[in-house]
Amino acid sequence: MKNLEKKFFSKHDPRILPLLRVSVVGIAGAGGLGSSVAVSLARAGIGKLIIVDFDRIEISNLNRQQYFWTQVGKVKVRALLENLRKINPFSEYVGFQRRITPKNVKTIFGKADLLIEAFDRAGQKQMLIESWIAHFPDRPIIAASGLSGWGRNQKIRQRRVGNLYICGDEESEPARGISPMAPRVGIVASMQANLAVELLVKMRQKNVHGR
Repeated sequence: MKNLEKKFFSKHDPRILPLLRVSVVGIAGAGGLGSSVAVSLARAGIGKLIIVDFDRIEISNLNRQQYFWTQVGKVKVRALLENLRKINPFSEYVGFQRRITPKNVKTIFGKADLLIEAFDRAGQKQMLIESWIAHFPDRPIIAASGLSGWGRNQKIRQRRVGNLYICGDEESEPARGISPMAPRVGIVASMQANLAVELLVKMRQKNVHGR
């Protein structure tokens, strides 16, 4: 198994990989954003992912979420963990099937170096962001806002407010009964994952050099 692990990571940047292997990322939501972020971070070699979602997979989810027909009806976090282990069995994955509330954010994500917000509803997003900042003001949270529709790549951006980072166009809203499309969901999810890698590397390097 060790030989396989060495081969799996053989093309990763040897300066960066050790920093990612000891990092822990929390992901709140396992839908289009959350499942895509998780796949990217698993491939990047993050040491541990903590994923939380209360929902089950529906057929309509398959147009943008990282699941398969054979998994319809399954609990999302369990199915996602199955898929992640098939992609990269050398990282640790922890899943919780529950709703996130202000009371359990600290308990669930307390060991995470940073948190990815991947909820659908504005109220849930606000609750999570406020709870995280209250408990962990020095740890980053990467949220998403505005990923509906298609095209308009030039509108998608990244913005920072303290330790809160927002990816998306911050404008587009989904029409009633219409889900976001896979291309734009994928772009924003990739931005979140890419930013997570960047922040983790900076955090680890800062710790090493004591600055």
